[in-house]
Amino acid sequence: MDETDTSIDRIKRIVVQRLESLGRAGVTQLPRRAATAIEASSPQPKPTTAEPTRAVKQESTDDMKTGRSKDKATGLAVVQKEVAACTRCEELACSRTQTVFGVGDPKAKLCFFGEAPGADEDRLGEPFVGRAGKMLNDIIQKGMGLERSDVYILNVLKCRPPGNRNPSPEESANCREFFERQLEIINPKFICCLGTVAAQNLLETNIAVGKLRGKVHEYRGAKVVVTYHPSYLLRNPSAKKFTWDDIQLLLGEMGLPVPERTDR
Repeated sequence: MDETDTSIDRIKRIVVQRLESLGRAGVTQLPRRAATAIEASSPQPKPTTAEPTRAVKQESTDDMKTGRSKDKATGLAVVQKEVAACTRCEELACSRTQTVFGVGDPKAKLCFFGEAPGADEDRLGEPFVGRAGKMLNDIIQKGMGLERSDVYILNVLKCRPPGNRNPSPEESANCREFFERQLEIINPKFICCLGTVAAQNLLETNIAVGKLRGKVHEYRGAKVVVTYHPSYLLRNPSAKKFTWDDIQLLLGEMGLPVPERTDR
């Protein structure tokens, strides 16, 4: 065995060990720049695969990387891994416990679009799980007659802003690509914006929630209804009646019956 063979065997062992380590961490796909680094450090064998096979494989890989797989759950998983590795907002990346991607049915017709994770969400890795989450669950279950698992829930930001402050315009811009790709994959027919940050970012407007609600807006073919954020309703219970009006508007657009209220 010559020195070249020994070198190749050593590189193979290193690559296998690295892939096994990534597999245990839940990583199923290497980013493009990592793959390039491995290729640069490895002897390049002569191509032996037929051109049509390479083309099909490349198309499949590109679909996975962009999150445009025919399998919506797989497409979302691709974007989620990118979100988990994101460091575009240095302050958020350093202060977060984990990213909070989204939860629900990837094939949902209705998405609830919120602002940003809070302390409970940062700890558990799921949007709307604290007091505001309980309020949202009541809206979905009692107000609409649906289950949380029937819809998809996501936020503008995927990281908790320190002190639960409002997202900065730069942070919202950094995350825009991610929530746009989520919505592109899910392709909902209806979106309910929860609060100012969600509504203004999705609709790209500076108009206040009070003037946006009560109307049906449009986002890339989806009908959009705007209402108050559940955390606002916790601070201002009198505003619940307005949210109830908004939910009735949404149900009417969806062609669903309005459940009888049991909290009167």
